[in-house]
Amino acid sequence: MKYKIIALLLVVIAALAYSCQSESEIEYMRYYTSGQELYKTRCQNCHGAQGEGLAALIPPLTDLEYLKKNREKLACYIENGLQLPILVNGKAYNGQMPASGLAPIEIAQVLTYVQNSFGNKMGLHNVEQVNGELGKCE
Repeated sequence: MKYKIIALLLVVIAALAYSCQSESEIEYMRYYTSGQELYKTRCQNCHGAQGEGLAALIPPLTDLEYLKKNREKLACYIENGLQLPILVNGKAYNGQMPASGLAPIEIAQVLTYVQNSFGNKMGLHNVEQVNGELGKCE
């Protein structure tokens, strides 16, 4: 009986903690956790577990200034790949990134994860933003 009461109390506490989150916090966490799984399966092999990149071939994802400056282009890079050399953190990278084949919601999830990991804090990057950005790809 004692263990049932403790278990019930823990369930109630967990439910209260969950209900205290705002809708925007819940949405952010949905994007972030889904993006984390997508990153592990689709991006980590090249960009590294900590977003460190790969030598002179693949850029790191830890340069907050680059991410901020190119925020509206990142969805296009993921969608279409990247063939041009880029300058990240003062270093040139000439490797090619293939198109991802991800749906817009998945791109938004990966961007939310990347933009809030590896020392970055940029907030939610939702599917509406990604759809708008994909409409402007060059």
